[in-house]
Amino acid sequence: MSDYRKGRGAQFNLANSFLAHQYEPDNLGDAFDDDFPAPTVKTQFFEETPKQIISRPNSPDIGFQASINPYQGCEHGCIYCYARSTHEYWGFSAGLDFESKIMVKKNAPALLEKQFQSRTYKPVTIHFSGNTDCYQPAERTYQLTRQILALCLRYRNPVTIITKNALILRDLDILKPLAELNLVNVAITITTLNESLRLLMEPRTVTAAQRLKTMGALHQAGVPVGIMTAPIIPSLNDHEIPKLVEQAAGQGACWAAYTVVRLNGALGPLFTDWLKKAFPDRADRILNQIADCHGGQLTDSRFKTRMSGEGAYANHIAQLHRIACQKYLANRKPVELTTTLFRPAGQLDLFN
Repeated sequence: MSDYRKGRGAQFNLANSFLAHQYEPDNLGDAFDDDFPAPTVKTQFFEETPKQIISRPNSPDIGFQASINPYQGCEHGCIYCYARSTHEYWGFSAGLDFESKIMVKKNAPALLEKQFQSRTYKPVTIHFSGNTDCYQPAERTYQLTRQILALCLRYRNPVTIITKNALILRDLDILKPLAELNLVNVAITITTLNESLRLLMEPRTVTAAQRLKTMGALHQAGVPVGIMTAPIIPSLNDHEIPKLVEQAAGQGACWAAYTVVRLNGALGPLFTDWLKKAFPDRADRILNQIADCHGGQLTDSRFKTRMSGEGAYANHIAQLHRIACQKYLANRKPVELTTTLFRPAGQLDLFN
């Protein structure tokens, strides 16, 4: 792994499939490599002013009707992230650009409040991080997620959140009253308890131990929490499913879910390159097992099967997860949020 780029998931910038021309920096010839090594990839932020902030996906197998992503691109650098390909829409690469060139939607809170005040708005549960993590490191500076959550509390609009970051605990002062009104549900994603694997697969995230502590703190604060063991990657983290569910249950998780990894679009060559550098001894086996879960292909866009996969190996994963849930999460279930408390224009209730 002498050529492995530490601290990053993607190891290179894949050509953008939407651009006819690509920019490549001049390395000044091989003779200069020793004296002038390749510069360290630094994170850059670009402010964006979209015209709308609520996305409404029309996919039948996504468990939410509306989502908000204050940031595009994600500093966490998870190599398996399905959102990588969407970075190409901004003219960037799905590779290193995805985790080092972050689009910041600074007008997101103002757009959401305008939407809440619209006479045509019908309250719906809004999902945070449908594409990229709303609590990624940029949130410490920009605090867009916090501002949006405050609006959801003011207008009493229900929210669901999925994150890998312990930064969510900063907003307990907002999450607790949301939970008291049955307006929030949180999922913490934990893919592995193996710290060596996490550092390779999710290089800029907090440890699994810290995520488990975060779950426990949310539970103690009365905020409903579950675990997302996603994605499951054959021969890499699938054997950890029972332990992940057990550990989450011990921290108060009331539900668990998973998806099987799929390598659509630009993700295919990026993940394959990473896998052959990080795990050369089993890379081909893992790729073959991923393909076995998706009809012989690494990619899978078929509704109802793309998330869970199909075939013998996918069935093995499903059975392992189901047994773990039956053993550790018996008689627990996610809360059902309400939209009936929504207050148009955020007006105060004189009797509350």
